[in-house]
Amino acid sequence: MPIELLMPALSPTMTEGTLARWLKKEGDAVKSGDVLCEIETDKATMEFEAVDEGVLGKILIADGTAGVAVNTPIGVLLEEGEDASAIVAKPVAAAAPVPAPAAVAVPVAAAPAASAHGGDRVFASPLAKRIAGNAGLDLKAVKGSGPYGRVVKADVELALKGGVAAAPVASAAAAAPAPKAAAAPAAATANPFEPAFEAIPNSSMRKVIARRLTEAKSTIPHFYLSIDCELDALLKVRADLNGRSDAYKLSVNDFIIRAVALALKKVPAANASWGEEAIKRYTDVDVSVAVATPNGLITPIVHHADHKGLATISGEMKELAAKARDGKLKPEEFQGGGFTISNLGMFGVKDFAAIINPPQGCILAVGAGEQRPVVKAGALAIATVMTCTLSVDHRVVDGAVGAEFLAAFKKLVEDPLSMLL
Repeated sequence: MPIELLMPALSPTMTEGTLARWLKKEGDAVKSGDVLCEIETDKATMEFEAVDEGVLGKILIADGTAGVAVNTPIGVLLEEGEDASAIVAKPVAAAAPVPAPAAVAVPVAAAPAASAHGGDRVFASPLAKRIAGNAGLDLKAVKGSGPYGRVVKADVELALKGGVAAAPVASAAAAAPAPKAAAAPAAATANPFEPAFEAIPNSSMRKVIARRLTEAKSTIPHFYLSIDCELDALLKVRADLNGRSDAYKLSVNDFIIRAVALALKKVPAANASWGEEAIKRYTDVDVSVAVATPNGLITPIVHHADHKGLATISGEMKELAAKARDGKLKPEEFQGGGFTISNLGMFGVKDFAAIINPPQGCILAVGAGEQRPVVKAGALAIATVMTCTLSVDHRVVDGAVGAEFLAAFKKLVEDPLSMLL
């Protein structure tokens, strides 16, 4: 009997996905563990492996189809001895493809001149890259409508319809830009006093972020605790360690991850989440770290961070951040975690309060280190000071526990050699 291949739920938040591309074609033999296709979820692009053996008899959902609901049949696997007639005898309903959101005001721009270093980097979704590569389209000739100008599938399709496909870079640069689409009349009539705008369709990831953060801010009783940490000793140790080897390049954030992990070990009550029947106090110290991507924030996890040294943490974070930006994180690399760090210090932000990442009980917002006047031994001095703000779920962590955690964290940051023991 033919076996239906269903759109899998590759993450707890996934309700639909995009079938990016099939890696097997109709008639191909399939073994258990073979990768059948690539699926784009709200967080990453993942591979879908076969569980059964047989022959791929029919593909029901074509490459590039978006909005395919979980558990929708996407293909049919024939068992040994069956042929295509078995599919006719047992038809399988295919979900109608959900068209991608219409792009609004997405002009095709002239390609930028190549730089001395091989041209500017183009930010595009994996699906957009694949479609453009198959069509011979230079992504530098396409203006992205995604967040931060990222090129998405709809931009590539619009560019192909406009005749940009397969054109070499030189001819694309010579071509005049397509006229900008007029603003949607409905938007103009809805509020005639609203300023002109460009509508950017929400990605699946952006929708999930919006839903989860709205839920967090609406249902979690946040309170906030701030503390100042002097960084001069840490910066000195960092410079000394980085000068000893070219095998690693430690950042201040690596020290912060290590300090958070050790502080959670000392104050395990802060490593917890809320449950209606019981508070979950985690025995493993898994630290999530917010990483900005073109589609929004994602929080890859440094597992067992309390058992890892600074060089190991540094290497893992570089790899996780790169995979996050490329949409290549595996589910176990971003799902879970007991505590989150959000660091905006590299952008010069002095201090801020972050929204808790549910179901976790705490998130630490890290500001920039800056020189400030301080009083030492009754005299005025200058020190490099960093403000950190802990957002706390009051159902899980009381004020005294939050203060105890911050005190342990501050002590580790200001005495960085204790982190090396």
